[in-house]
Amino acid sequence: MGSLERRSRERADTRQRILDAAREMFVRQGYEATTMRAIADRIEYTPTAIYHHFRNKEALLAELCAADFRALAAAFQKIGRIEDPIERLRKSGMAYVQFGLEHPMQYQLMFMTRRPKEVDDQIHSDNPSESAYEFLRQTCADVIATGRLRDEYKDADELALMAWSSLHGMLSLRIVMGDEDWVQWRDAKTTAARICDTLMQGVIRVRGK
Repeated sequence: MGSLERRSRERADTRQRILDAAREMFVRQGYEATTMRAIADRIEYTPTAIYHHFRNKEALLAELCAADFRALAAAFQKIGRIEDPIERLRKSGMAYVQFGLEHPMQYQLMFMTRRPKEVDDQIHSDNPSESAYEFLRQTCADVIATGRLRDEYKDADELALMAWSSLHGMLSLRIVMGDEDWVQWRDAKTTAARICDTLMQGVIRVRGK
């Protein structure tokens, strides 16, 4: 390995260490309470060294969130080829839960940590291929367009919120309180599948009505 390649790899490794430490500290302590100096101390670097990689804390958070949301959007894209939108919506829910279970720290940063509006403005996309939420919203619009839902369900944004919040509630409880033995936990994927089924049964029009 040449010296240039070695320096490039070392720089990439350092950058990843900064990102990993920052993600955990943002989740554990909150964005406002976490300083660049504290992140540097965590990985035994000087603050100056961190500023070589990120100009400020907002830029660091924005890169973390953008990467994590891209990963979730990529997981959804694998489902995009399912023609039946109702089945696509169900599969999206299960993919969402799978992502949260496999990446609990990322999930907490994305959906359970307050962040500045400026960061959200930087990472938001209206493109369903780049945004998990826009993919969900478009899928809900496709579900409504089938004409198979009850008359009161004609709002894609509301349906997306119903689907998202029902699974987020279960998933966030499991991630944060999964070690609490006073809760009689069941298999998370099985519970998620039943939540999805219950939601769809509640909104789909009964045949003949």
